[in-house]
Amino acid sequence: MSLKAFFARQFAAIIHIKTQKWANNPVVTQQKVFEQLLTEAKNTQFGKDHHFSDIKTFEDFVQNVPVRDYEALRPYVDRVVKGEEDILWKGKPVYFAKTSGTTSGAKYIPLTKESMPYHIEAARNAILSYIHETGKADFVDGKMIFLQGSPILEEKNGIKLGRLSGIVAHYVPSYLQKNRLPSWETNCIEDWETKVDAIVEETFNENMAIISGIPSWVQMYFEKLKAKADKPVGELFKNFNLFIYGGVNYEPYRAKFENLIGRKVDSIELFPASEGFFAYQDSQKEKGMLLLLNSGIFYEFIKADEFFTENPKRHTIGEVELGINYVLILSTNAGLWAYNIGDTIQFTSLKPYRIIVSGRIKHYISAFGEHVIGKEVEAALQEAMEGTEVRINEFTVAPQINPINGLPYHEWFIEFENEPNNPEAFALRIDAAMRKQNVYYDDLIAGHVLRTLVLTKVPKNGFQEYMKSIGKLGGQNKLPRLSNDRKIADLLSKV
Repeated sequence: MSLKAFFARQFAAIIHIKTQKWANNPVVTQQKVFEQLLTEAKNTQFGKDHHFSDIKTFEDFVQNVPVRDYEALRPYVDRVVKGEEDILWKGKPVYFAKTSGTTSGAKYIPLTKESMPYHIEAARNAILSYIHETGKADFVDGKMIFLQGSPILEEKNGIKLGRLSGIVAHYVPSYLQKNRLPSWETNCIEDWETKVDAIVEETFNENMAIISGIPSWVQMYFEKLKAKADKPVGELFKNFNLFIYGGVNYEPYRAKFENLIGRKVDSIELFPASEGFFAYQDSQKEKGMLLLLNSGIFYEFIKADEFFTENPKRHTIGEVELGINYVLILSTNAGLWAYNIGDTIQFTSLKPYRIIVSGRIKHYISAFGEHVIGKEVEAALQEAMEGTEVRINEFTVAPQINPINGLPYHEWFIEFENEPNNPEAFALRIDAAMRKQNVYYDDLIAGHVLRTLVLTKVPKNGFQEYMKSIGKLGGQNKLPRLSNDRKIADLLSKV
């Protein structure tokens, strides 16, 4: 074992002890975060407008601070963007993470000197948690690659802005700089396909040990590597044994990845966003990711099936239950208050609090009251693939409300790597699995309101072409698993 690996294991043990301390005291930990946030922000414009000085309890907070999304918070954000101080958080943010808004164009998410360290520590601690549990640390001597956005930052009224992954690139610890790929120059390439080609050339002859990124874009990298080497990625990178990912569920990709790699590798799931780093997979044995309760974020949870009702109940960490679909609400040391990030989660464990991402509150199908969510379609597809040679590259689902003939249906657009021998039978397998996942969908099929789903094959690289056509190829961009309309479906039909 190298000296670097030895110290990594020692550091991992220290971080594990610190993590256990707050994880074993979740309610107290969150209460401290809650009080600290209110104290720090009471003299901001938002704090004054919402009477932070008078808030003593969570119930007071609920009365004074309504749940908002970006559009509702935007009047405050716009003032911050203009360069005003002490609006949402004390002083000015150090960065804006620029993201693509669906209704409002670009969104500017503030990152402060208080919030930024938690983004870095969480990613580091995810790896240290893996080292502590498995005892594996030799990979720290190999090369690491993080497929991310360009680190070139713009400036707006004295505040730097860019993609979150590009901002984070400026914070890679010095002890990892020699191990890190791609080069700064390659990382700055804006065009995604050109960038991936350059990354292939830079990494082809390196001792890659860790590879990280959103699965759909890492898949593109692996396919290019395999084509160039004419052998599996695992043979090219013999010491590659750890894949780190976030943004989407890995399970639909797992079989394809194992085929591209040529063997199984361990994986760590992360749950980062511009608004905060919320959770990471702390165990290879347990399901879910550890919710980070001590990272400058106070969490609230609203049951998804109550979210669009008037005044839905807002739950704190001590009130949540297993298996319920919750909308995640945040108050953070970056100045977001009772903020609806749009993600839905479910708890898989309450000791400690572990979660899975179940989908997006706006990404669902409920054209007939079925309220199908992302977790359900992913689980159904996974079940349908079990015991078969079918492999998929990507998929999305949309309702067809006005078919030319027959009953309405859900249409599944799937790009196959290995196609099923009998597509109709495979579609029925997915449909049967969906009926088990969602009782409302089952009732609609049984009641002849819907007919069984229709499978539409997407040509090779069809989803990449679609993402390119809307200017969202690569980086942190993700394809919605579900749509309640035909906007994506109609564009896919033209690919």
